[in-house]
Formats: sequence, C-alpha cells, structure tokens
Amino acid sequence: MVFRRLLGPAGAEGPAVDTVLTPGAVPPGGSLTGEVRVEGGDSDFDIDHITLEFVTRVGTGTGDGEHEGDTVFERCTVGGGFRLDRGVRRVVPFAVTVPWETPVTELHGQALGVVLGVRTELVVAGARDRGDLDLLAVRPLPVQEAVLEAFGQLGFGFRSAAIEYGHIGGTGGLLPFHQAIELGPPPRYADTVDEVEVAFLAGPGGMEVVLEAGRRGGPFGGGHDAPTRFTVAHEEAGDTDWNTRVGTWLHYLLEHRSSPAAHGGRLSHGLFPGAGHGGHHHGGHHHGGHHHGGHHHGHGAGPAVAAGAAGPAAGVGAGIVGAEIVDEIGDAFEEDDEGEGED
Repeated sequence: MVFRRLLGPAGAEGPAVDTVLTPGAVPPGGSLTGEVRVEGGDSDFDIDHITLEFVTRVGTGTGDGEHEGDTVFERCTVGGGFRLDRGVRRVVPFAVTVPWETPVTELHGQALGVVLGVRTELVVAGARDRGDLDLLAVRPLPVQEAVLEAFGQLGFGFRSAAIEYGHIGGTGGLLPFHQAIELGPPPRYADTVDEVEVAFLAGPGGMEVVLEAGRRGGPFGGGHDAPTRFTVAHEEAGDTDWNTRVGTWLHYLLEHRSSPAAHGGRLSHGLFPGAGHGGHHHGGHHHGGHHHGGHHHGHGAGPAVAAGAAGPAAGVGAGIVGAEIVDEIGDAFEEDDEGEGED
C-alpha cells in the first residue's frame, strides 16, 4: 500500500500512514508482524494512539433479506504517545496475536472466498481517523488441515463457505460470528444427506468441531438435524488416524440425526441462528473421536476435498471464484474505509 494522507485540524494536511504486513499467511492464534509507517504533515502533530483493527465481512439475514456488513472483531494498540514533527517519517514495528477464532481465508495458497482486513487507526490530537487497510491471509491450523484431509479421503467435496452472524449454542465461542463450511457427500451418503456443515471454534488448548447434517426430503421432510460437537487438542493433529476418527464422527452424526439433543444441542436455525443454509459456506476441517494410529499431517487437504463428491467444479472452480470474491470485497473494504475517512 502507499501512504494515505489523513486530514489535519481545520483542513490542514495531516500525517500519512502506510501499514506493511509481513508477507505470508498466518494461522489463528499466531503472531502477525509488520510495521506502521507514518509521515508528518504540514505541521507538528501529537500521535496519541496507533491501533490495528481486525475486520471481516459478515453475512446477515435469511433468504431474500441476506446482506453483508463489515465487523471489527479485534483491536490492538501498537504505538502512540509521541510527537510527529513536520515532514518526518517514523516506523512503528508491531507483533500482535491473531484471534483464535479468526476465519481461514486460504488453503495451500488457494483463496476460499472469505476476506479479512487489517485496518490502521490513528488518534491524532484527540481525533480518530481510519487510514490504511490491508488484506490479511489466514491459513488453517494443523488440526483443521488434518480434519479436512480426512473428509476429502472419505469422499466429501468442498461446496462453499461464508461468515455469518450468530453464536453456536453450547460452545465456548467468543466472537459474534462463525465461519461455516459446506461439504457435499460422496455417493454412498447421497441418499441420506444433502450436505454436512462444519464449524471450527479454536482456542489455546484445542478446538471444538461442530457438525450438522442437511437432510434429504420434501417440503415437510427436509432441513437440518441437530448439530453434534466434538473436541480435539492441537497436539493430536499429527498423531491420529483422522480417517477413522472422522468416519466415527460421521457415523455418530447420522445415527443420532433424529435426536434433538445430539451432543452439542440443537440451535434455533441450524449452525447460525438467523442465518440461512444456502450456498454461503466455506471449506474446512474436522477432528474428533479417540482413535490413534496412522499419522496424517493434513498436507494436500484442499485437493483431497476438491476431488471428492462435489467433483472438479468444486475444486479448481471454487478457487477461481474465491479469488474473484477476494478482489471484489477487498475493493469494497477500501471504498467503505475511504468513505469513513471523509466524514
């Protein structure tokens, strides 16, 4: 990004800001590093605070009423408390922790269609001004990759993904939204379910994995069954037979699909209260059960799922669509940001 000039008091030319993130994707719970570069305006300014905001575009509503809005889900102060002299440049390095429940935006470099941004806010002489905004790439945790690999090996194919408002009941989720993942079933499950939806709620010690089956049926027989919740520790990622474990989860999910009190408890409207179950969900990963044996490290998860039941269109095609969405929403982020800065 280039320096973005902020407006000073009484129309004066204020400081310019340019935030540069260290290249590469970061995992949830990982360290995001970089530097904020500020340049003085046409007079001296007191920089009270420099804050980074984690922002994502979240879907809300159901049916024809669905729309999207930007949500700030974390704020980190990385500097401030200094005077910036006229025309002087100053670099403020930073290292902040990515929230554990941050959605995943890519898998093996392939965009998934979920877009995150890091926006820089300067408080200058008591006035706030949102300046620079940069897209943030987030890769999955090893345990997420391992679960996704297992679903792919079992024949499931990625369909779509989204971030929706709503808290998953009975879980320890902290954010006001969740990333939803929709997987298409292989032929052997096609007569039983239309889809399996997955949500991940990560934390320092491990992860909750929530599964929900979309049922086949007519206008009175279709819908979604009660979600089922499993937990797994991060250190289990490379020391578990994930095919067996996820297969056990699926068996449990389908065997108990008629029970309204399945493991994790029923939600009011599927995984996301207030959110529909159309084509708005993201490719992901699963973990559960207690079977240890083979070592699957989760590499190649994207191709495995893409080559599953959903076929080639859900693989290469999903990556192309995801890249287009990244460009579109990234531009929208910047347009929104520019509008706010002009107020």
